[in-house]
Amino acid sequence: MNKYKKIEFRAGYNIEDAVKDLQRFKEKGELVCGEFNGYKLYSDKDDIDSAYKKITGLNKAELDAKRKSDHEKYEEEQRKHKDAIPELTKKWIKKGEQILDEKYRSLWAKCVPIRLGDLYHGMELGMCLDIVLELNNGCTLEKAKEIIESQGHSGMSFGLVCSMVKSFCDRGSEFVNFVR
Repeated sequence: MNKYKKIEFRAGYNIEDAVKDLQRFKEKGELVCGEFNGYKLYSDKDDIDSAYKKITGLNKAELDAKRKSDHEKYEEEQRKHKDAIPELTKKWIKKGEQILDEKYRSLWAKCVPIRLGDLYHGMELGMCLDIVLELNNGCTLEKAKEIIESQGHSGMSFGLVCSMVKSFCDRGSEFVNFVR
């Protein structure tokens, strides 16, 4: 017979909340266990560090240090990207001038720095131009659809690229109606 009474952790609990629950039972002398993200935690066996180690592979201090390091790397990457925006803007405007019809170039030049400063850091600029280039060269809608589907979009980035193709290509509306 199992000597542990099974408990349920509340929705939204983090590891520390779960361990605090276990410790309350331990203080009363009760042996309980609960499942957290697929890992069993025990009132008489697990403390903060052992629970973190079991669930994340790192103890709490190690995980905190890793999170801090990851955050610092992220902040550095963000700063580098922000610093690179003026040079990237020139690069993408030039690429647009090589692909886009004259009537779209002014709007493209306004769009580029905005896209470079957003969530995707301008990733959608190249994806849009890849599709517009093929559409301008007379490819089939099926071929253009294959291109956008091969780009690995989320729903949001898919919509953004479709909107951009629609804005920068004579066949953009036809393309968007076909892929949606």
